[in-house]
Formats: sequence, structure tokens, C-alpha cells
Amino acid sequence: MMFLSPKLFRHPEFKIGLRELAPQAPGIAAWGLMTGVAMVKSGMSVFESIAMTLLVFAGSSQLASIPLIVAGAPAWVILATGFCVNLRFVVFSLHLRPHLIHLPRWERLLHGYVTADISYVLFTRRFPQPGHTPEQRRTQEAYLAGNDCLNWSSWMVASLVGIALANFIPPDWGLGFAGILCLLGIQCSLASSRMRMVASAVAGAAAVATYALPLKLNIVVAIAVAVILCLTMERFNPNASTGGHA
Repeated sequence: MMFLSPKLFRHPEFKIGLRELAPQAPGIAAWGLMTGVAMVKSGMSVFESIAMTLLVFAGSSQLASIPLIVAGAPAWVILATGFCVNLRFVVFSLHLRPHLIHLPRWERLLHGYVTADISYVLFTRRFPQPGHTPEQRRTQEAYLAGNDCLNWSSWMVASLVGIALANFIPPDWGLGFAGILCLLGIQCSLASSRMRMVASAVAGAAAVATYALPLKLNIVVAIAVAVILCLTMERFNPNASTGGHA
């Protein structure tokens, strides 16, 4: 975040972005703390855990890949799992492209790295349409930078604390449950149409039904079933994706 223009940090929208993400910051921190603990508890070294935290920055993908790495799963399975878990970011990127396409490539890549689920939700709610003037674009980027700054710092600090204190934190603290609650909060924010609600319910049911599959392949199955069902529903009822009536 320090590589962004200082004008963004001084812009009023940057503080608004910080303020609007603040209520979600404790949940993000709890999720990051739990992920940091999980990496060390799984057998990864402190160096490996810190490297994954700084380079990957994707909690759900990290937690999905950690048991596969420990179990010695093939690289393609680990990569495929991470790809499927984070497939939603392809959609996020396509949606944000008109808002950020005017920026240099390195800035777009930086925003792509630090923009997470809750930042995307808050940003698109505040700015449903891309800016047309330089000032409008700067305003939108400053708000997104404020969102991302607090989101990234909350996650990183908590993850590093979790790594440092992993061997001192008893498992009965329920940090895993706190992380699940954080993800549920994000999911509820994203479930803004009937189609998304159906996708969430179907994916959850499919994941539970195929839980016995090895190498966490139930995650892949759940995503595939939900996507196929929703694409079929959208084909016969185009209004379903926006929550409209047939």
C-alpha cells in the first residue's frame, strides 16, 4: 500500500474507506489470527507460514491448501483447489476493470492483490458506476485504497500474531468458529439476489454431501455443482440473477 500515490492517502475518501471497513476489521483480524495459528499447527515452519501470509493473502485458499500441502498432495491438486476457491476474484476483477483500467498496470496489479471480498462489496455499493473525470476516478481509487489498507493491515498483523503465538494458544479458544463467523458475514453481504442465495445453499449442501472425498475435493465438487445449476437456472430464467420476477 505504501507504493500508492500520497495524494490518495490525503484524499477525504481514503478516510471514508477506512471508516466504512472498520466494523468488519475485528472479524477479518479473527480470521487472520486463526489462519496464522492453523499454518503453524499444521506443521509448517515459521518461515513458511510468514512467506505464505505475505505472498498469498487469501485466507480461504490458504486453509484449503494447508492440509493438502501437509498430506503431500500433488502440486496440480493444490493449485486447482486454490484456483477454484479463489475463482470469485475473476468476477471481481472483471467488475472492477472499468473503474481501474486508466491506472498503470503495476497499480492495477497492486489493487488486485490487496482487494478482498469485503473491500469489493463496499466499493461497488458506494460506486456502482466508474468515474468519468480524473477527479471522480481519483475519488474512487482513494476510497478503495482506504478499504484495502485497513483490510490488508488487519489481516497481516493478526496473521503474524497468530504465527508468533501459535504454540501458546489453546485449541479450545474457538478461533476456528470466529473465522467461520467472519466468512458467513461476508457471504451474507454477497448474497444479494435469489441466484446467489441458491448458489450458496447448493454449494453448502454439495460440500457436506461429498465431505468424504479425499484431498478436499468436495470443495471443487461444490463449486462445480453450484455453477452448473445456476447457469442452467439463468438460461431458463434470466431475471433470476438479479432477483427479479419471472
